[in-house]
Amino acid sequence: METIKIGWVGLGVRGCSLLRSIILPQGEQVTAVCDPYEDKAQKGADLVTAAGQESPKIYTDYRELLNDENVNTVIIASSWESHVEVSVAAMKAGKAVAVEVGGAYTIEQCYELVRAYEETGTPFMFLENCCYGRREMMALNMVRKGLFGEIVHCSGGYHHDLRELLAYDKENRSYRLLNYLKRNCENYPTHDLGPIAKVLNINKGNRMVTLTSMASKAAGMHEYLLQNKKDDEELLSKTFIQGDIVTTLIKCANGETIVLTLDTTLPRYYSRGFTVRGTKGMYEEVTDSVFFDTEEDRSHDEDWGESCGGNAKKYAQEYEHPVWEKYLAEGIKGTHGGMDWLLFRDFFDALKEGRPMPIDVYDAASWMSITALSEMSILRGGAVVDIPDFTNGKWHLRTDNKE
Repeated sequence: METIKIGWVGLGVRGCSLLRSIILPQGEQVTAVCDPYEDKAQKGADLVTAAGQESPKIYTDYRELLNDENVNTVIIASSWESHVEVSVAAMKAGKAVAVEVGGAYTIEQCYELVRAYEETGTPFMFLENCCYGRREMMALNMVRKGLFGEIVHCSGGYHHDLRELLAYDKENRSYRLLNYLKRNCENYPTHDLGPIAKVLNINKGNRMVTLTSMASKAAGMHEYLLQNKKDDEELLSKTFIQGDIVTTLIKCANGETIVLTLDTTLPRYYSRGFTVRGTKGMYEEVTDSVFFDTEEDRSHDEDWGESCGGNAKKYAQEYEHPVWEKYLAEGIKGTHGGMDWLLFRDFFDALKEGRPMPIDVYDAASWMSITALSEMSILRGGAVVDIPDFTNGKWHLRTDNKE
């Protein structure tokens, strides 16, 4: 694609942040913006003109945007429930797609994505920014070099206190609250699963085969509302279905296990808990440390956090991922510590060069499916549930580009 002409769908907090901090500073042309709320759509248009571009067309219906001949690429940052619908419609309209993260509501949605891509061949990118996290990519580089030996287990989580965001969801005209009132599942799996899937070569020589999920009771949001929004009688009268802690255990075809944890409605610090365990060592995000099976590291076993916590900085001098080495030399830009910048730069470069997307439709389908499958498992008391093979048997033939 020689010239990218972006139609932007979804201009809430995340959409506006990406538009302001990543897309426009990278010099990409935005020709249309869309949001169901006209004032939000206008805010997006104002961001575009403030960056020196021509005023984009403004839409409140994404279907009208897809009919715009001056749009050839659609970036979707709308509500979770609309991601698949808009993505499928955009692919069928022949528009390249980049869609923000979130879990699927049904397994059929995941198949819809795959079918639309296979029928149209339209470029599709899943915007999981954590795959471009600095430490996640360093650990991936170390895994590729064999430094941790044979990988046996990985874990991660979305550990993010969202109580205030959920409490004021109605005022902010957002979308997450209804999910917490009506569903009980691993509702946001891809921040933790994405980097793990890269480490374990999921869909490219390996795949996830089964899962089991369990959810704790839901008490955190009610307590928060009692303490911080006790005048909201309507919300206080609601019963939250979403468990405060959801734990999901996944088994892979090559024998590895994965543990994912959703933890968003109890007081805590932010963490993705990214951990890689192998026969020769490990990386752990919480202490930002690397541990090897050496006499020196074993000697610090009992006081590891105090004596060696943060030692990943030392290993970064030698094992920084090449993508990040280049990026650091250029100067970090954008939000989320720079990983948003790398994510979109990779998407735009792949689009312009006509190469496969770094995070493709099969990644999206398999990672998003965890939400719907975890909901099934929880409803069945933690029953083991099969994870579909969205590659239709091609997972063992597909290869990773090792980036």
